[in-house]
Parts: sequence; C-alpha cells; structure tokens
Amino acid sequence: MTWVLKVATSEVEEKNFSDDVHLDPIQEAKKRLDAARFRYLNERLYTITGNEAFEFFKEDPAAFECYHKGFAEQAKKWPNHPLHEIIRWLNSKPDRQIVFDLGCGEAKIAESVGRKHKVRSFDLIAVNARVEECDMSKIPAEDGCADIVIFCLSLMGTNLYDFIREARRVLRIGGSLKIAEVSSRFSNVRMFSDAICKMGFENVQKKLLTNYFLMFEFRKIEKSESKRPYGLMLKPCLYKKR
Repeated sequence: MTWVLKVATSEVEEKNFSDDVHLDPIQEAKKRLDAARFRYLNERLYTITGNEAFEFFKEDPAAFECYHKGFAEQAKKWPNHPLHEIIRWLNSKPDRQIVFDLGCGEAKIAESVGRKHKVRSFDLIAVNARVEECDMSKIPAEDGCADIVIFCLSLMGTNLYDFIREARRVLRIGGSLKIAEVSSRFSNVRMFSDAICKMGFENVQKKLLTNYFLMFEFRKIEKSESKRPYGLMLKPCLYKKR
C-alpha cells in the first residue's frame, strides 16, 4: 500500500497498487503497520510546533526513520518531485553559493550539488553525517550568512511564521528563499505570497509543477512591513485511508 496526493483538498489518499500483489501475509501485515505509523507521524508533524517535533524525535529517533521511509515510498509515486526541480535550479546558479536546506531529510541537495555549492543541511534528526540537527525556528548560524534558503515540502509545524522569520534572519540582503509545497495546502496562494512579502521579501517567481506542487522564489529585501502578516498559513496535509 502507498499514498498519492489528493489535489482538491489538503488530504492524501491511500490506494492499493500492483506492487503489493506478491507480498506474503506477514509482509503485508508489516507494511500496513508501517503505513499506519507513518500516517500518525505525518499528522502529528502538521499539528505541533517545530520545537515540539524536535523534542518528540529526540526521544524517539526510530520514529523519524519510520517517517522518512514512508515519505520515500510516497514520493516514488509522484509524477515529479519538486526536489529535482530545485536541484536543477541550483545547478544553474553561480558556483559557491551558501545554501541552507531546511527540513532536508536525507540531505539529497547536499549530495547532488555539494561540490558546486556549500550546502548546510538541517533537520530534526541527523540520518547521516551531512545533516545538522536543529529546530528550524532556531538555526545555528549567524545573521545574513546564506545566499539561498530552501524549504522543500518541509513547512510542517504550526509555527510557520517562526520558520520564515528565521529563514530571513540567516539570508543576506538579496538572497533567495525557495519554497516548494503541495498545492492543496494553500487556501489562497496570493494571500500566502503577499504575507511572505510583508515579512521582508519580494516575489520573484511562482511555478506550478504537474498540478501537485507549487514552487515559489522570493528575494530578501531590506525592510519588512509586518511582523505577523495576515494570510501566512498552510493547511495540514493529512492522509485519508481509502
């Protein structure tokens, strides 16, 4: 069993695929248990703060591994992964950009472009040596030190404002903020974009990827209009069993 995105809502439906046909009963039972735990972890991440998620996974690192295995299985069924688009974009940039990948998972960006750019990869738990552990609202870095900050399907906590504020803090003036998210999470795309701009950014580009994902590029400017702008919200991406 795996998952596919349901674009019309903020839910994701589970469907059976033919790759499950050859599983024996024990394997099938384990797969169902893993799927159930992934659903639970996914919903929890969308309904708690980043700091609460950080403490939760510090107490149970195996849960983080379970979540990322489930996420990887889900991503195999997507028509296009926004991470691949981001990697292509990074390869088009001048060499030696300082890139912060926030909510990096297995740090695939660092693996792909680490020779071209200096990539720092952050997540709640370090699954390999490339990853630095942190709460994304408290990045261990100096002000204005990054050229590019990336959130690729990682704006999951309830304290979204804190994540964007921290991204702005570590970016240099003129630096790029790249956001990729499931399109169904947006109640109002323009309102979301305007809210980020009020926090001290300008909108450079918005792109729809195969109807499933939206990708934004913002540039940090000197002044911000609002500390907590209206409209900075994303719906949780929950899973619905079918």
